[in-house]
Amino acid sequence: MSTWTGFTQGEMRRWRRAGFGEEEAAAWREAGVGDPDDALLWRTTGATPAGVVSWQRGGLTPRDAVRWHELGVAPRQAAARHLAGERPHRVPLMARLFPGIRLSDLEPGPAAALRTLLRAGVPVDVARAYTDAGWDGGAASDWAERRIPPAEAEVFSAMGFTAAEGARAGRPPMEVLADWWGAVPLEEVAAWCAAGLGPQEAAAQRAAGVTAEQAAVLRALR
Repeated sequence: MSTWTGFTQGEMRRWRRAGFGEEEAAAWREAGVGDPDDALLWRTTGATPAGVVSWQRGGLTPRDAVRWHELGVAPRQAAARHLAGERPHRVPLMARLFPGIRLSDLEPGPAAALRTLLRAGVPVDVARAYTDAGWDGGAASDWAERRIPPAEAEVFSAMGFTAAEGARAGRPPMEVLADWWGAVPLEEVAAWCAAGLGPQEAAAQRAAGVTAEQAAVLRALR
């Protein structure tokens, strides 16, 4: 036998007419929703008593929440937009997927670079770091896909490393740079490394007129 503890007879009848059982009605009231009509609206958005707080954080009314839901905007984004003074409206897909970035705020070059990186599957924070550092999307892709920070990518690139070689280096580029400083020209470091030589041996070979490419061939023949 249902007791509907805590409900008046009138409240019980209203909740029952709206299609709620005692436990569900009690759960909605516990979540701060005391009107069964409001609970029906919240349920329309897919919200549960436990999850309705995601909508409520922004002070959304149930009717606003339903409208945002119909427009495809997730609860947390809807709450944030409501707090910013926005009324329910259609939000572009890119803005829904990456709410921290508004491509319209970027210059054409950075916007194109950001799109290139995002389409390549690069996480938004990594992609944004590269665009903020001024990288072109095509040039950044290989480095960003390997999650190498843009500052490290710049040092590796200056030494002639590809993104794959930089990822295989196994240590920070500044350590590599410190080891090779003054031994050979900066842009040749990667080539001498690929030849399998250390800084001192590379410097000696170069002084004897051997190029990095020749050294790589000679080492392979050994």
